[in-house]
Amino acid sequence: MGKRRSPGKKPPRDGDRRIGRRALLIGGAVAAAGTAVLARDELGRLWWRVPGVAKPRKEGEVDFAGARWVSASDANWRRADRPDDYGIDMVIIHVTQGSFESAVKVFQDPAHGAASHYVVRDDGHVTQMIRELDVAFHAGNREYNERSVGIEHAGFVERASSFTDEMYEASARLTARICARYEIPVDRKHIIGHVEVPGTDHTDPGPHWDWDRYMRLVRQVRVRQVRQEATAAET
Repeated sequence: MGKRRSPGKKPPRDGDRRIGRRALLIGGAVAAAGTAVLARDELGRLWWRVPGVAKPRKEGEVDFAGARWVSASDANWRRADRPDDYGIDMVIIHVTQGSFESAVKVFQDPAHGAASHYVVRDDGHVTQMIRELDVAFHAGNREYNERSVGIEHAGFVERASSFTDEMYEASARLTARICARYEIPVDRKHIIGHVEVPGTDHTDPGPHWDWDRYMRLVRQVRVRQVRQEATAAET
């Protein structure tokens, strides 16, 4: 979420989960193009939109060990099969501009129209509200939504006290694990703030978010993960 910048052109909503005219026209477009590869790719992206078809899910399953599952309203995300249909190459850092409880509540509200995959509390508690394989409406940019995982941090952009040691450390562990899972480089081109998303009107994570500290923590965790993986492979 985060603090909004001055009003501007509202980015297009990322949302329609029904089969649209584009899906109905795929067969004709593919035939015209004469390519079975395109047909296979498009069908792979759209198969789950067909009525009665759903990718198997486990109730309450999380992608990050230790996270608590609280489901966001299904009006605030789009079912997908990432990274098979949309590659994930980015983590986007947000600040809720409110309390942890208010963020969880608003992401459960179907009228809100937005939610992130995760919310991190000031004590380091992590709640997952959308599976990583699904597209969360968190960035205000459809392309960025499809290619990223969004992490909210409970607090306010104008309060440095919002960002505790426990929050930084828990978030760094989460981001490092996401980067490992999808082979995302640990750098500022791939780990960005909401403010850096094209077309956004938000300013989070704001001037008090310590990027140097955060990236150092993510790299340290990632190095430990690599060492643990190497040790496990040797045994």
